[in-house]
Amino acid sequence: MSATPESAALPDGHPSAAAGGDTGLLSLRGVGKRYGNIHALGGVDLDVEAGRVTCVLGDNGAGKSTLIKIMSGLHRHDEGTLLVGGEETVFTSPRKALDAGIATVYQDLAVVPLMPVWRNFFLGSELTVGAGPFKRLDVRRMKEITRTELAGMGIDLRDPEQPIGQLSGGERQSVAIARAVYFGAKVLILDEPTAALGVKQSGVVLRYILQARDRGLGVVFITHNPHHAYPVGDRFLLLKRGRSIGYHTKDGISLDDLTTQMAGGAELEELAHELEQLGGHGQEAADIRQAAAAG
Repeated sequence: MSATPESAALPDGHPSAAAGGDTGLLSLRGVGKRYGNIHALGGVDLDVEAGRVTCVLGDNGAGKSTLIKIMSGLHRHDEGTLLVGGEETVFTSPRKALDAGIATVYQDLAVVPLMPVWRNFFLGSELTVGAGPFKRLDVRRMKEITRTELAGMGIDLRDPEQPIGQLSGGERQSVAIARAVYFGAKVLILDEPTAALGVKQSGVVLRYILQARDRGLGVVFITHNPHHAYPVGDRFLLLKRGRSIGYHTKDGISLDDLTTQMAGGAELEELAHELEQLGGHGQEAADIRQAAAAG
């Protein structure tokens, strides 16, 4: 990988290491993006395969949002190659990405809180019956499908007429995931789905990520929390300031190592040094060094 140190190189079993390996659902090779003089993203490699969860981790400003925008068709990449099913592709709009089976669930979910669950499920893609002046919404069928699809994801919906704003954050995320699956998504991109959730609701969302994986989707899980990523992830791409600092399979990295790379060993050492320079913070500096060493 162009921007990954040798110590983080993937094993021979990785798709990009095998002959003809660019045949996954979605692959990026050396992808980058510039905004004027700002190099927001550079040299990123990524593989998304059916029935696998690829986690993209990084702090604010790491390039996660730019990567999402490229994969979802919102922005065109300036460097590298994007492949869908092994064929080089350039998305000119989000609609092109959706047509290719790539669905994105953003943090704000784009739901209408006061509308029923079933209306949000079919928002913009409503089913109708009749023709001409007699054309009308097929409410009964949309309710049935909503209930069936959510049940298939393990969601026990009490009433499809319930306003979606009354659901918990985890349940709303789950409705958005089920909607993407129903409308034919092959690749599901989740933008920080657990960021604003508590422990219990985060667990609910992680369970539905596994449900989507088990249904054969390729899932891209964007997060800054390694403790959420590691239990569900199969591969882990770490970004920092728009560059890849590591791309690992699960058997190639432990949770402690993943956390340390996320925190940045050099940054922790610099913080410990600054605390020592201030004076009176020797114990805190020692604790920081111990935490870094434990990783």
